[in-house]
Amino acid sequence: MEIRTDFRKKLREIQDDVLVMSSMVEKAITSSVGALKERDIRLAEKIIADDQKVNRIRFEIEEKCIQLIATQQPMAGDLRTIISVLSIISEIERIGDHAEGIAKIVLMIGDEPPLKPLIDVPRMAEKTVDMLHRSLDTFVKRDAATARKIVAEDDEVDNLYDQVFRELLLFMVEDPKTITRATRLIWVAHNLERSADRVTNICERVVYMVTGKMEEIGASKY
Repeated sequence: MEIRTDFRKKLREIQDDVLVMSSMVEKAITSSVGALKERDIRLAEKIIADDQKVNRIRFEIEEKCIQLIATQQPMAGDLRTIISVLSIISEIERIGDHAEGIAKIVLMIGDEPPLKPLIDVPRMAEKTVDMLHRSLDTFVKRDAATARKIVAEDDEVDNLYDQVFRELLLFMVEDPKTITRATRLIWVAHNLERSADRVTNICERVVYMVTGKMEEIGASKY
């Protein structure tokens, strides 16, 4: 009984670490788009530097998971949870990389004037952060039904990406001088679109953790 109590305690600690990591990445996404809107170079540089902290937390969580498997011999349900955590933190870390990618684009843009007012890109970021936050909530609550619903919301981000892409393509066609600036904004939107795709992967792992069924719930059209 004492061994199982210790196991549960360590599993809760790992869960808390995952939530801390996710919170950092949520902030990074929001901040990266904020840096883009404000042409805030210092903020962009901070986001890039802070990505190393996210990576470090991922490695620490991985080590804790490996130790649990090696020392506690978890039963099937608990083993699924640990395996799911290993997959989920990989997806969170990659979302952090996408936020870092946006910050690097901010550095490329520098103080050049904006091509157009940013409307749909911030909406993409807001939706992605919301999906990520709620996906981790389903992880904590073991809520497979809600995880499935979140996957379906990825279409909203895809549609916004299509809208951004079409609009920027028109800028490039009408004035070739805008190609570089428009392309960089497309890169930003693509980073957000891929981030939302990774949230769907997190949700799929939640479903596996709860049900034991490995399945692809929603396939991105990109």
